[in-house]
Amino acid sequence: MNDRIRGPERAEREELARLLPAPAERDLPPGRHLHHKDTLMRLIDQDGARATTRPRPRLLRPAVLLPAAGLALGGVLLTTLAVTGRDHAPAPAVAPTASGATAHRGAAVLLDRIAAVASKSGDRKVGDDQFVYVRTLQTENEGTFGGPVKLTEPREREVWITQESGPVVDEGLIHQNGSYGPITVGVPDGEEPVGYPAGLNRPTYTWLASLPADPDALGRRLAAEITADQNARDTPPEDRDPDQDLFDTIGELLRETLMPPRTAAALYKVAAGIPGVSVDTDAVDAAGRHGIGVARDDTRAGWRTAWIFDAKTLEYLGEQSYLIRDTSLGRKGTVTNRSAVMERAVVGALREKPSTKA
Repeated sequence: MNDRIRGPERAEREELARLLPAPAERDLPPGRHLHHKDTLMRLIDQDGARATTRPRPRLLRPAVLLPAAGLALGGVLLTTLAVTGRDHAPAPAVAPTASGATAHRGAAVLLDRIAAVASKSGDRKVGDDQFVYVRTLQTENEGTFGGPVKLTEPREREVWITQESGPVVDEGLIHQNGSYGPITVGVPDGEEPVGYPAGLNRPTYTWLASLPADPDALGRRLAAEITADQNARDTPPEDRDPDQDLFDTIGELLRETLMPPRTAAALYKVAAGIPGVSVDTDAVDAAGRHGIGVARDDTRAGWRTAWIFDAKTLEYLGEQSYLIRDTSLGRKGTVTNRSAVMERAVVGALREKPSTKA
């Protein structure tokens, strides 16, 4: 691919190619895996050495209350805006965890390219009286809590998220399984809900646009908010994993928001500095679209999560997670989460869809 690459650099490329995960054969048309691997190799050939990576912390967003569709846990009806995937799809092959700078460099190069593409997407102004509309495909886990995963067929989900900057209790509206219901701040039973202002726990377009565009400054900002949130929740030190938590937090920000171009680019560059990020050369979203994944293993939970991007355009497609070892949720390779973003837009009212706008 590049005859001028010799010695250590060629060895590094060959090692990275060897470490890239091989997907299940029946999950791919002939040649697709090689196409995606070649795409990554070209990116690496075009890129120089990266700066030394640095660990960063994270934040977990609070749960939201959904009508009847939530998960009863400890007396609190809680769920999140995260989306899940299907269990009938062929399980991804679980590759050995890549080690050292080689595996990380591949993901860092890819994320730098994704950031460059994201920075060129169209910016817009979004008012406090508007709503961000996001349509996704997802499946739901119908298994017992803590037991084997049992995912449904992909189902359409629509959300309308308020863009008000001040504290709100009613965060928007959700439409799934044929019915509408409010998205409301989740609180323990019997307690009065307290509205959240725009922020990491309720990321509006305007708030996202206000974040630092410099990755170092953004990393420090996220670190501070993550720590503050964990302290407020009395999260014990042994339950904090700064690198994994940051990866998960960025993943949440990508799912059901409309992301300003500069902020998206900065987030991807922050992600490039997270130790342990790697590449899934073929990942499949809930719509069945194949793409290249930026992944990280949550070794404590026993699963790998990958953000999926179109291999040609590098557009964000969705997310998938699957087990990297046998757990109570299922056997190694079991898919635990798949999502697919089908549409994002700004609308002027609840229940308004982009296709119905004047």
